[in-house]
Amino acid sequence: MANKMWGGRFAETPSEIMQEVNTSIDFDKRLFAQDIAGSKAHCRMLQAQGIISDDDAADIIRGLEQVQSEIESGSFNFSRSLEDIHMNVESRLAEIIGPAAGRLHTARSRNDQVATDFRLYVRDTIDHLDEQIAALQRAFAQKAKQHADVIMPGFTHLQSAQPVTFGHHCLAYVEMLARDRERFQDARRRVNQNPLGSAALAGTSFPIDRHMTSKELGFEGPMRNSLDAVSARDFAIETLGAAAICAMHLSRFAEELVLWTSAQFRFVTLSDKFTTGSSIMPQKRNPDAAELVRGKAGRVIGALVTLLVMMKGLPLAYGKDMQEDKEPTFDALDTLSLCIAATKGMVEDLEPNIPELRAAADVGFATATDLADWLVRVIGLPFRQAHHVTGSLVAKAESRGVDLADLTLEEMRAVEPRITEDVYGALTVEASVRSRMSFGGTAPDNVRAEAERWLSLLG
Repeated sequence: MANKMWGGRFAETPSEIMQEVNTSIDFDKRLFAQDIAGSKAHCRMLQAQGIISDDDAADIIRGLEQVQSEIESGSFNFSRSLEDIHMNVESRLAEIIGPAAGRLHTARSRNDQVATDFRLYVRDTIDHLDEQIAALQRAFAQKAKQHADVIMPGFTHLQSAQPVTFGHHCLAYVEMLARDRERFQDARRRVNQNPLGSAALAGTSFPIDRHMTSKELGFEGPMRNSLDAVSARDFAIETLGAAAICAMHLSRFAEELVLWTSAQFRFVTLSDKFTTGSSIMPQKRNPDAAELVRGKAGRVIGALVTLLVMMKGLPLAYGKDMQEDKEPTFDALDTLSLCIAATKGMVEDLEPNIPELRAAADVGFATATDLADWLVRVIGLPFRQAHHVTGSLVAKAESRGVDLADLTLEEMRAVEPRITEDVYGALTVEASVRSRMSFGGTAPDNVRAEAERWLSLLG
């Protein structure tokens, strides 16, 4: 028996293995809302252009609404033999309203239909992710405001560098996430183009109005080349690029939580809500939520690579290879959404261990740069000479097993005679962070002001 959706070209049904490799309904059924929205817009346009009758259009809209209701209620019977969401919807529509259902596919193809559905889905998901990322920014900004004065070590190369504030560290992630939102919003502009009406690849001879369907579906406008419209997947690739960068940012913070919650660091504490125990070691509190966010970043990055590799050798226009764009995109965007939610939960849950952070900030000659700056500012040494003098004093303190502030004035003057007692005022971590008042610096007053600014912007 010929496949009724393909028409008369095929005399036999596909082999079982062909059906298995060809079907996509198991995953593309999640596009049902977008598919039905696109079909409604197409139907109304066909009606407005006089291509189908008012009665047929009314029946089609009524039938599509029933199909959507059945899917949403869970009573719809998805058929793998019908391959995809488009054929499943059209087949059920025909059962509901009869032959008029066949008029819906006038002047369109599954090629432009799936491109439209996919763009609508990606657009909707970007909007959802934007809300989630904004909520995560708020969580970081609130934590920054709350802990604007808490001193902690700042690192480079994971070695103690200079003291910073915990709030300043939190605000660094607010900035990263702001760029992530910008990348998604920029990608959204290119997602929001309408391929519907491009048909299989060459357009159509019917007098359609693609501007009408664009307006109906909230697209910025119709795509200007039918070949490009049905074969472009760079909108999904670009969105996955933004997703991969965002997942990488979340993974960096997750790695810090893994380090910070360890017995060796003890910088922060996570509650039972975001930690697990061990089946054999009763003392363990494992930061599994953070580890999973770190691990899941690989899935998101992998999805980006999958789409790039899938598309790199395809000639114009559509190839069935493109069916492979859905699963990695769905998985990556679902994964990112989950990771954002988990990270927000951990940010809200974590408590900084203030004494441990303060003690760690004093380790590793963290105020050495402050000493060099003092030598430049107070006694006028060129910075390179001040750097050399400070290095000599660090070596002297290290040989004695003390910090810079523990050196006597006589020991300091043996290296640079012009050093005065005032130098000790520059050698506390509190003085260090207070002095960093430059724009974007770690001073507590800066942090409070910046946290307030972000909270005001984020609403």
